[in-house]
Order: sequence, then structure tokens, then C-alpha cells
Amino acid sequence: MPGKKIELDNAAAKIAASEPVIYGRADHNVSRENIAESALKVLYRLHKAGYQAFLVGGAVRDLILGQHPKDYDVATDATPEQVNTLFKNCRLIGRRFRLAHIHFGREIVEVATFRGHHDQAENESEGLTRDGMIVRDNVFGTLAEDAWRRDFSVNALYYNIADFTVVDYTGGMADLKDKNLRTIGDAEVRCQEDPVRMLRAIRFAAKLGFKPDADLVQAIATQGHRIEAVPPSRLFDEILKLFMSGHARSTFELLKKYNLLLQLFPATEKHLQTHAQMNDLITLACQNTDQRIADGKPVTPAFLFAFMLWGPTSTRAMEFESNNMSPIQALQEAGRAVLNQESGQISIPKRFRLPIREIWTSQARLNNRRGRRPYAMLGQARFRAAYDFLLLRCQSYAPELQSLCEWWTEFQEVSDTQKKIMCQELQRARQGQKSRRPKKKKSNQATAAATDITPDTPSDH
Repeated sequence: MPGKKIELDNAAAKIAASEPVIYGRADHNVSRENIAESALKVLYRLHKAGYQAFLVGGAVRDLILGQHPKDYDVATDATPEQVNTLFKNCRLIGRRFRLAHIHFGREIVEVATFRGHHDQAENESEGLTRDGMIVRDNVFGTLAEDAWRRDFSVNALYYNIADFTVVDYTGGMADLKDKNLRTIGDAEVRCQEDPVRMLRAIRFAAKLGFKPDADLVQAIATQGHRIEAVPPSRLFDEILKLFMSGHARSTFELLKKYNLLLQLFPATEKHLQTHAQMNDLITLACQNTDQRIADGKPVTPAFLFAFMLWGPTSTRAMEFESNNMSPIQALQEAGRAVLNQESGQISIPKRFRLPIREIWTSQARLNNRRGRRPYAMLGQARFRAAYDFLLLRCQSYAPELQSLCEWWTEFQEVSDTQKKIMCQELQRARQGQKSRRPKKKKSNQATAAATDITPDTPSDH
């Protein structure tokens, strides 16, 4: 295709001729004192071996914004194999993008070779696209080409370990100052190349409080459906980044605003259209998740998916109950159906599917406090998550659960003696309710049979 070749040549010439803005040490606030020792070791070893070495991406962005980076990426002109030779603690990964992971205990510093344009690959297997989407991208290039290949200008700032300058080819410094989230190049094309960039835009907008520019907003509106083509396993990883980084509530609002919730949780999106009250549950649960992260408390993907999918699950369970299923059975069957449906979009690992369903079925178990069931429930591994979920339901859309919540809150805190008294009081209350019911005349045979059944006979639950 001669026309396409000329277009690519023109783009390559434009990139090669572009001049970066170089911010000297006095013109930026990135300091080695705030960079992890592991990242500095990687940068210095590459530099001493004669390679270019830059800290790049979110780490540089966060350092300039005065935040503490969670991870560190390094860009270099060394190939993955050359990086592997330099570091004994290196592991090469990836087919779509070949990368080097340098391991320092639990810390990993990711090292990527400068990327060129995928369509300039001499070997088609190294730069492959399908329907506009990049499926393999191992075309190496220059620093300038790498900068113009990145997704957003604020992620295309390079900290040079050789002279401690920040290199800016794409106007990222100005966008950081203006809180502007801008795609590098044509936004529509960039979202076609990798639809996950739309989710990354949501994540950065939620985390940084930045506003996507008009071109990016338009691209999300027209290309959002392409997220369906992203492998479900990759979408699972993106969901964790979206909702478990301390900005779940704003992320949820932005996903709805830009109509991307449909691409991730189609059953939830459909349910919200007719059950607006479930929006309150998700919002409150997201807020609770953000607070736990801020307090340094653990969060689990199982709880995240439990509240995101509770709406369609509870509705499906009501349908099963109407067909004479017990509440627990109904929740089990509904949960299985909803998770199977969701797995077509997001691949939820098996290690999380069972806890999710246990949180759901426990909502029925918490309501059944006969005999020694409260003691058994209290000893279950998922009790605390189920109890927290019950509280969220009560606070968001089901105030009728208030007395049940108060009972379980007290039951956890009192002594064993008081626990026994609480269970006995429930027993007497149930017996009182039965005694007030109008009695039906029974035959002698029926009366005799009834005497063999105690009031505490467990139900099918």
C-alpha cells in the first residue's frame, strides 16, 4: 500500500525532527531521594554499561505531582536480551510486549526497550495489528519514537539518570500543570490500537482528578465497544487497578458517565436501569473500599465483585425462590448463573468465585438464627465480609434490615453467656409467634404426628 507507506514515512520524519523540551535539575522537583533504591540500581547499572536509561511513565508523573509512586518503569535502548545479561535477577516476560522484570524480593522494576511504530516492523510477527488493534508490538526504536508511542502526554515524561533532567517531547509538563488528560496523536486511532487505553483514561482521571480533553471523550464515545475484544483475563487485571487503588467511587461514577460500565458489567448496567436503589449500594461499597485502602486495611477482589454483581444476582434469586427454591438454594443458583455470564466479559479466577458466592448465600444464612446456627455462622471464614455486606445493604437501600444488623453487631461483642441468652430470647419469640397463630382442628393421627416435631426442627436452609 504505497499511500500508507508514504504516510508512515512522513510520520517517522516528523517524529525524528521533533525536539524535546529539556527541564534541567533546577526546573523540576524529581529527586533521587524519592526514588526507590531498586529503581536507582537498575538505572545506574544500565547507564554504566553504556546504555541510555530513563525513569518513565507514572513514576515520573507522580513524583512531579508530589505523590509516592507505587511502581517504577524504566525505558532504555538496551534490548531485552541485553538487559537480561546485565541482571542475574532478571526475567523476560510477554509475547505481545517483550519486557524485562528485575526482581528485588517482592519489588519488581519493569524495563522496556524504546518502541518504534508497529507498522515499521521488518518482520510482520514483531508488529502485528488486527482490526486496528495492536496484538504484537516488539518493534524497537528511538527515545523520540518511544515518547510519541505512549498513550497520554502526562505519561510520556522521561527522567534521565545521566544528567538528572526531565525530557518532554509531547507537552506533558504543561498538561500536568493544567490537569489535562490528553492522548498523544489521534485519540480514535490510539483507542483502536489498544482499547484498554480508555480504561486507563478513566483510572487516571479518577486518581489525578484530571479532565479528559474533548478528543479523548469523543474517542471513548465511538470506540468504547472495542473493549469487548480485550481478553477477559486482561480485563480482570484492569478492574483491580480501577477499583482497588483507592479511587473506586470516582471510578464508578466516571464509568457510568462515559458509558463504559456496560462493557465491563453488562448485567449490572442493565439492572441499574430499573433498580436505581442498587446504585446507592455500589456507591457506598466503593466509598467503603476507598476508606479501607486509605486506612491501610486489606481489600479483596471477591468483595468487589460481590457488590458489583449483587443486583442481578438478587433479582435472579427471587425468580428461583418463586419456583419453590429455598433462599440459600436460590442464591446459589443465581450466583452461579450470574458469574458464568460475567465470565464472558471478565475472567474471574476460581479462587475468587467461591468467596463471592459465599458472601451472597450468607445473606440468607445471617437471617436464619435458629438453634446453634449463629455460632456456626460466627465461625465461618467469610463471616466478616458477609456481615459488612449486610450492613452496606441496610445503609444503602434496605432499612428493614436494621434490627438484624443490630442483633449481629451485638452478638459478636457480648460474652458467651450473653450470646446464649440472645439465642434463647429469639427462641421464645418464635414460640410466642407460633402460639398466637389461629389453631386448625387436627385429626388424632395428625396431632400425634405433630408431637414428634420440636419447634426447633431445622429448616432446609
